[in-house]
Amino acid sequence: MEQVCVGVDIGGTSVKLGIFTLSGTLLKKWEIPTEPKNEPKALIEKIGKSIKENLKEGGLSLTDCVGVGMGVPGPVMPNGYIEVVVNIGWKEIFPARILSDLLDGMPVALGNDANVAALGEAWMGGAKHIKDVVMVTLGTGVGGGIIIDGKIVPGKHGLGGEIGHMHVREAETEKCNCGGKGCLEQISSATGIVKEAKRLLEKKKDTSRLALIEDLTAKDVLDAAKAGDKLAIEVVDIVAKYLGIALSHIAMVVDPDIFVIGGGVSKAGDFLINKIREKFIYYTPITKNKADIVLAKLGNDAGIYGAAKLVIA
Repeated sequence: MEQVCVGVDIGGTSVKLGIFTLSGTLLKKWEIPTEPKNEPKALIEKIGKSIKENLKEGGLSLTDCVGVGMGVPGPVMPNGYIEVVVNIGWKEIFPARILSDLLDGMPVALGNDANVAALGEAWMGGAKHIKDVVMVTLGTGVGGGIIIDGKIVPGKHGLGGEIGHMHVREAETEKCNCGGKGCLEQISSATGIVKEAKRLLEKKKDTSRLALIEDLTAKDVLDAAKAGDKLAIEVVDIVAKYLGIALSHIAMVVDPDIFVIGGGVSKAGDFLINKIREKFIYYTPITKNKADIVLAKLGNDAGIYGAAKLVIA
């Protein structure tokens, strides 16, 4: 029987799981609710039970599995310690140790979900076979992951890849959720795009069809920009500008081969990527040999792919 590994991506509402061959073929994937919250050991026990059941259903045993990787939505220290994961109520815990004990001592690796998603894209996604990758996820917030020489760079304090909280705009007056002001997340997330649009609409309300939309979304703004709405294009240009600045700063520090853009906002496709690339080129005049900027390919499965890769040498 071919050996396998398991990837686990723990989110705020569901836990995604997948069984993979060691060459990266997804054999099976499934989900379970992220319940009970605020009881980490109970949830980890539920994950362990689900892994055993699904391996058995596939005609596999624990001895056929080389290990389990887990991505969690919060900072992970290099030794696997989690101080706090707010949206699932985890505090001061070593989750990998608990799961390993439940799986008869099987190796279990742990990583931040954004870093793990980046590893997934580097393994089997938009940056397949590329060893130096930075992923930026544009969703409700802005996340990221840094992969250098095929390995995640988590940082000494678990903050590696916290791209959304890079300070990029000095003139910002509102506070970010992190407590700072002028973070990239405040501009280039789905939430930030809506905020930027509303700011411009207050000044130029009669110049855009966006003024007619009651519950404005980032998709509305991006669709309007694609259709030629001048105010929406102005918003996208602002978003692309600050993403270009952020990527240029990252390039000057880690110099990746490629940037992978994922998350819900990235569904705007090449329209958005081309604008980001234009700004990135402008802000990196030092060299003609620049990192490429591409779209992510694995979608919501990036986390389970990357988690599985954590346990494969």
